[in-house]
Amino acid sequence: MNRINKLFQQKQGNILSVYCTAGYPLLDSTAFIIKALAKAGADMIEIGIPFSDPMADGPVIQKSSDRALKNGMTLNLLFEQLIDLRKEVTIPLIMMGYLNPVMQFGMENFCLRCSEAGIDGVILPDLPLDLYLEEYKSVFAKYHLKFVFLISPQTAENRIRLIDKVSNGFIYMVSASSTTGVRKGFSTAQIDYFERIDNMKLRNPRLIGFGISSHDTFSVACRYAQGAIIGSAFVKALHGVGDPEEKIRKFCHRILKK
Repeated sequence: MNRINKLFQQKQGNILSVYCTAGYPLLDSTAFIIKALAKAGADMIEIGIPFSDPMADGPVIQKSSDRALKNGMTLNLLFEQLIDLRKEVTIPLIMMGYLNPVMQFGMENFCLRCSEAGIDGVILPDLPLDLYLEEYKSVFAKYHLKFVFLISPQTAENRIRLIDKVSNGFIYMVSASSTTGVRKGFSTAQIDYFERIDNMKLRNPRLIGFGISSHDTFSVACRYAQGAIIGSAFVKALHGVGDPEEKIRKFCHRILKK
């Protein structure tokens, strides 16, 4: 069984997924950060593929992506860094990025290397649903990778139903139609959106992302979905001096209130 499915079977709520940018803050940080996150209590990790034009990302992740590229991070190097990770890490790992670098790498080659590295799923927000169904669904299935789709407050109900029908991992609920980033809380409109999706009784579990940065926002998200995804707040926490493992431990414990 895919580790993503296994996670949602074993844990029905309060799932913490954390996003980190590959190659940030240092070129060889990625494997260390993943191990430290798993040790600190993260349930799932999204490994961000740095890209020069990350349209959906706010300034924090944009800067981390820029730094990672200047550090010399490439997809080839990332796969090399991940190849022995499964000897120590058992939680689900997801590759998240934009379509352009993956297409340049070659979709089938990308999926093969993901499979070899023990990756469980892939998020490519700018891969159109129709193109996925026509050309790439079989490729992801061949390498036993879950493809994760995003929905937002503007996504039409019939499209949400279609995404739910073709998904078999989880659905990424974007909390607002904006870029990623740290926010203080959720608006009434966002809570209405969370309730609306919850009332649709979708087949797939859901994780809420964008704007989750504290124990309070994490807890609110977990009332309406199986868990939440944190990106910018974690990337920001890695910045500056101090022991990185201790920073990661404190961050996860602050979100989970252990």
